[in-house]
Amino acid sequence: MTLMAHVEDLQHPFWDTNSDRGVQPSLTDQAILEAERLLNVTLPASLLDILREQNGGLVASSRDAFPTSRPTSWAPDHVPFDVVMGIGHGEQTLSLLDSPYLVQEWGLPRDVVLVSGEGHYWIGLDYRTCGRHGEPSVVWFDADDNSELTLAPDFRSFMEGLTSALEFDVERGEGSRD
Repeated sequence: MTLMAHVEDLQHPFWDTNSDRGVQPSLTDQAILEAERLLNVTLPASLLDILREQNGGLVASSRDAFPTSRPTSWAPDHVPFDVVMGIGHGEQTLSLLDSPYLVQEWGLPRDVVLVSGEGHYWIGLDYRTCGRHGEPSVVWFDADDNSELTLAPDFRSFMEGLTSALEFDVERGEGSRD
């Protein structure tokens, strides 16, 4: 199976199509080129594939968490991934284009492009090891305790590992399956 076919399989259940929160205008090739120029990186093809389907927004509840190998400030066994920042300048909507400002504001490493988060924690593409035009790993950054945790070696692997946050609550006896 090719990467593109696999990503297409993930696209259908990836987005919460009942909400327009965080959705930017449809993504164009020109917007991608401008974003990569501004951020001075090559964005992962798997991220661009899902942003072409819908340019940011809420993630489907079946894919709104990522399991972790150790506890974080969020939970003992996972981190949230309920929204993806798109590429654009929508009012009162964070965008990948806000990464340089947000990285500086929250004291995060410079060579990171943020894809999700809300101030005290972020999930970002980490270009520190691979260089600006390599395939970045996906990392959890906790701004409060200045910690980080690598979640996946690349965005495609990250997407493959996404699951429902409800699964973790059920395992701890805190939720119920519908």
